[in-house]
Amino acid sequence: MSEAPRDFIRQIIHDDLDSGKHDEIVTRFPPEPNGYLHIGHVMSICLNFGVAAETGGRTFLRYDDTNPHKEDQEYVDAIERDVHWLGFDWGERLTHASDYFGQLYEAAEKLVEMGLAYVDSLSAEEIRAHRGTLTEPGTNSPYRDRAVDENLDLFRRMRAGEFADGEHVLRAKIDMASPNMNLRDPALYRIRHIDHQRTGDTWCIYPMYDFAHTLSDAFEHITHSLCTLEFEDHRPLYDWFLDQLEPPHRPRQIEFSRLNLAYTITSKRKLGMMIENGVVSGWGDPRMPTIAGMRRRGYPATALRDFVKRGGVTKKDKLIEMGVLENSVREVLGVEAERRMAVLKPLKVVLTNYPKGQVEMMEAMNHPNRPELGTREVPFSREVWIEQDDFMEEAPRKFFRLKPGGEVRLRNAYIIQCDEVIKDDDGNVVELRCSYDPDTRSGTGTSDRKVKGTIHWVSAAHAVLATVRLYDRLFTVPNPNAVDDFMDVLNPDSLETVQAMLEPSLATLEPGDAVQFERLGYFCPDSEDHSSPDRVFNRIVTLRDSWAKIEKQAMQGQN
Repeated sequence: MSEAPRDFIRQIIHDDLDSGKHDEIVTRFPPEPNGYLHIGHVMSICLNFGVAAETGGRTFLRYDDTNPHKEDQEYVDAIERDVHWLGFDWGERLTHASDYFGQLYEAAEKLVEMGLAYVDSLSAEEIRAHRGTLTEPGTNSPYRDRAVDENLDLFRRMRAGEFADGEHVLRAKIDMASPNMNLRDPALYRIRHIDHQRTGDTWCIYPMYDFAHTLSDAFEHITHSLCTLEFEDHRPLYDWFLDQLEPPHRPRQIEFSRLNLAYTITSKRKLGMMIENGVVSGWGDPRMPTIAGMRRRGYPATALRDFVKRGGVTKKDKLIEMGVLENSVREVLGVEAERRMAVLKPLKVVLTNYPKGQVEMMEAMNHPNRPELGTREVPFSREVWIEQDDFMEEAPRKFFRLKPGGEVRLRNAYIIQCDEVIKDDDGNVVELRCSYDPDTRSGTGTSDRKVKGTIHWVSAAHAVLATVRLYDRLFTVPNPNAVDDFMDVLNPDSLETVQAMLEPSLATLEPGDAVQFERLGYFCPDSEDHSSPDRVFNRIVTLRDSWAKIEKQAMQGQN
């Protein structure tokens, strides 16, 4: 049997193993603890942990905790919870950039001593003005030619806390005329008089990401530092640090394209703005593209892993249709989720010829394709709820649900006929009077009479009342990042809340248990708000991709 084709990163890794360059593959996932992980991170998590596991290697979970102003323990806890939920484990390899603050400081001093770093006393605005543009070279800082001894003294005094925030920065001395902006004397350290969540007040200067990330990779003997494409222009700086400092181990940075999902944004800043403005309830809102939000909504971890696998590892930027993710969810839940009956928009049906007070238990399969999951009993009585959409007073010819004088089968029960329509003073249909055929009970009826339509129902006397949240896309355009203000394209209908009637077996469902509401979609109890008697269910995904055609046309229009 031929081996499946490898993506370019896996091919590089296997070539390195085959050539003997590496005996073991070591990767890392380096999140910043300044927000929650999102769908884009799923790609990086699966890739970094996946390629190491496939080759018997190791993966570090390393926090890039170099900016204490924005970092919080809440985010640290959320990151670990999300990575574990996705199915990955770092074992004893949980590290932090702050673990290496001492070594990083020593490396910075070495660059100063080599004449490759200097203390700049320009303000942040002045540094930006000197930096140049994409078409014009930068200009040297007047402090660029400070003597090594002066730079070393100033840097040590920065470390000692003698200076205010922003008074000085340590910069690498590379090339202010470089066409690569990242090589125009990038900052290595800045002053921040703020306590760090792990090191307290030990430090008042903190390394910049590029410097800390590169050397942390080297310290941990990372073989392949896998980054998204926005770091491609940073690779020359990554290599410059390694070339100058010559650590015992030299990692290799490789970039791959981000996973961009249509109708979402993944900028932590923009996601934070939506939280602050009350657009969503928090990082874990089920409409958010965060792992926490998708988990709360009911997406299985298996489906997310399948989704990123379908997206592929490439060098080409891509915007993937939301339907691809939803289809991954449907495929997993279609096999795993048991079936139940629920009515989201109830319309009462009274069976006028059914005995008052009588209750029958109807047998229903828990899964049509998995008999090993068995059956359950569903109570049936004189009054039942059906969906409002399953009745139409003036129905077209091919409407095979309930209409005046028409017949339909109640799933797992009887054939009924609509005899009378009851309306309120405003003309709204509020009740149907129907009759049932006692010889047509499913599985045991004496009649072989058939009708074209079958609908679901819930016994009114036994119904469980629940709040059901119907989620939709958070934005109205496929690429909200492409508009001037993403807040202008928020979908006002991204959340609809209804009071639904559920069959009794759903009363004991726990958060984390997903089921299919027959004919409606996949649902699960909300992990935060679900309790007895306040039952709250989230719609995970519909049964069909009703957005597919609209989404395809919209995305073609933006290309």
